[in-house]
Amino acid sequence: MPLPSLAGCAVLLIALLTSGCKENGTDSDAIAPTNASSARVATADPDNTAKNVRDRDGATLTAGDQGNSPADREITQKIRKSLVIDATGYSTTAKNIKIITMVGKVTLRGPVTTMAEKTGIAAIAATVAGPGNVDNQLEVKNSNP
Repeated sequence: MPLPSLAGCAVLLIALLTSGCKENGTDSDAIAPTNASSARVATADPDNTAKNVRDRDGATLTAGDQGNSPADREITQKIRKSLVIDATGYSTTAKNIKIITMVGKVTLRGPVTTMAEKTGIAAIAATVAGPGNVDNQLEVKNSNP
C-alpha cells in the first residue's frame, strides 16, 4: 500500500480541522457557558457588610495585625503546621482560619464546620502559645446551609 503524499496529508489535516466549523464562526449547537450566579437559584448572596464594618473599626484584629517579631511568627507557623498535619483531619475551612499573634497572644478567627474543630484548634494554639494566651473567636458554621 503506497504512503500518502505530503500534499494529501495536508489536505486531510485541513479537512479534519475545519469539519466542525461553521461559516459565521459560531456553533449554535454548543452548550452555553454557565456562570456562578445562574447556578445559585435558591440561595442568597452572602452579606458580609456587618463583618466588614466590624473589621474596619480597629477593635478587631485582622491578618494585617500579625506581629513581625521572630517569636510571633514562629508561634503562628507552629500552630498552622500543627493544624495542617493533624491526624484528625480538619476540614479545609478550618485549615484556612486566621491565626494572628501579637506579643505572644494568639487570636483565632474565621469559620470552622464543627464545635470539635473549634475546640481542637484552640487546644493546639494553647499548646503552642501557652494557656491563657489564646483568644478563640472561631465561628462554627453549618456545613449544610
